[in-house]
Amino acid sequence: MNAPITTDICVIGAGSGGLSVAAGAVQMGAEVVLIEKDKMGGDCLNTGCVPSKALLAAGKHAQAFRTSGPFGIKPATPDIDFAAAMAHVREVIQGIEPHDSVERFESLGVNVIKGAARFTSRNEVAVGEQRIRAKRFVIATGSRATVPPIPGIDETDYLTNETLFENSACPDHLIIVGGGPIGIEMAQAHHRLGAKVTILERMRALPNDDPDLAAIVVKSLLDEGVSIREEVNIASVSGKTGDVRVTLQDGEEIRGSHLLMATGRAPGVADLGLDEAGIQYSRSGVEVDSRLRTTNKRVFAIGDAKGGLMFTHLAGYDAGIVIRNILFKLPTKANYSAIPWVTYTDPELSQVGLTEAQAKERYGDAVKVVQWEYAENDRARAERITSGLIKVVAGKRGKILGAGIAGTGAGEIIQPWQIAVAKGYTMADMTGIISPYPTLSEISKRAAGSYFTDRLFSPRTRKIVRLLLKL
Repeated sequence: MNAPITTDICVIGAGSGGLSVAAGAVQMGAEVVLIEKDKMGGDCLNTGCVPSKALLAAGKHAQAFRTSGPFGIKPATPDIDFAAAMAHVREVIQGIEPHDSVERFESLGVNVIKGAARFTSRNEVAVGEQRIRAKRFVIATGSRATVPPIPGIDETDYLTNETLFENSACPDHLIIVGGGPIGIEMAQAHHRLGAKVTILERMRALPNDDPDLAAIVVKSLLDEGVSIREEVNIASVSGKTGDVRVTLQDGEEIRGSHLLMATGRAPGVADLGLDEAGIQYSRSGVEVDSRLRTTNKRVFAIGDAKGGLMFTHLAGYDAGIVIRNILFKLPTKANYSAIPWVTYTDPELSQVGLTEAQAKERYGDAVKVVQWEYAENDRARAERITSGLIKVVAGKRGKILGAGIAGTGAGEIIQPWQIAVAKGYTMADMTGIISPYPTLSEISKRAAGSYFTDRLFSPRTRKIVRLLLKL
């Protein structure tokens, strides 16, 4: 073996979380080794957030041709070049790649090593013949697509999000197993770009979101022509690309040209030698404490590798927690009570904090829910995007516990509610927002104001006002 490299911090994994730790630490004066066995940028850049949103954008442009009638523009059937749409996806990735590249990080002073890392002891990892010893390690190995052991799956051609964007031919009929965010997003994108799409979900579609809000997104896809089959169980799958078959438990057979397995993700913790480092882990991820330290206190784990919520922005948040702990010796703890998420369909679906069901389970009758429809918003009416709703969940004295939005721009409109949940704001605080007119963001102020409607326009208030007017 080569002589070991010694460093302050060794980061394993060059996805969003690992890159954030490496860039932040090296620019603050730490010596950093960054190890990546595959592509720089990780899942988000190469097979996740970036390509999926790029494909959704292509689908949105195609849909604009079909839906222009109400604006006085003659609708048309778009002439879609699916291969060119996929080329657009690759171009978007290529435009971001330099920011995440080996060259950029080496220019910052990071020692980038390509290869698979494996712990050989509590304070050392090996990449091939090269050993790296560090004062602190950060496991940022992300997650991998999971495929359930459905009978026939090993002999069947199927796609996951990790292979989907390599496909340059539009599927005649795309069957998607899984009605979570990945399945729903890719269903809409492919259908708008010319594919027939069927979603098969064993529970309800978008099961982790508020059902009232999820229903708005589901209806939108149904109206466009996507087939969504909920509460179905799959008995087996078979076939090759061009002719795949899914057999349901009741014997019904669904035939398609392509099969996409959108059945979730699992932490990428295999083959890391975690046992050699004294690190506890399971299929659910690496075990960490509130400071994101593993059972080996030299080692931290961030992002998808530790399980739980799996979002790029959460990995970035974790990176900040780790940097404060390692570089500044601050015992900073992670707090996930105000982590927002968005499903980037059209309309979008966003959530932060507790849903109505979660809040009522925790706080009972102290919970009050208010909502406001997009149809009551002037900007939404001007743009004919009136299918949408905001729901806000409040507790005692109007403390904001959570908010969810289904509608155009939901991912942007949710942001002040994230601050509200994180800072413990009340509904009274949110009524003080001054939104420019006309904007979709006015729905936040309107929803907050509706919390006080019963009190403001009550007989008691009218009596008080009449009394004060006599003074």
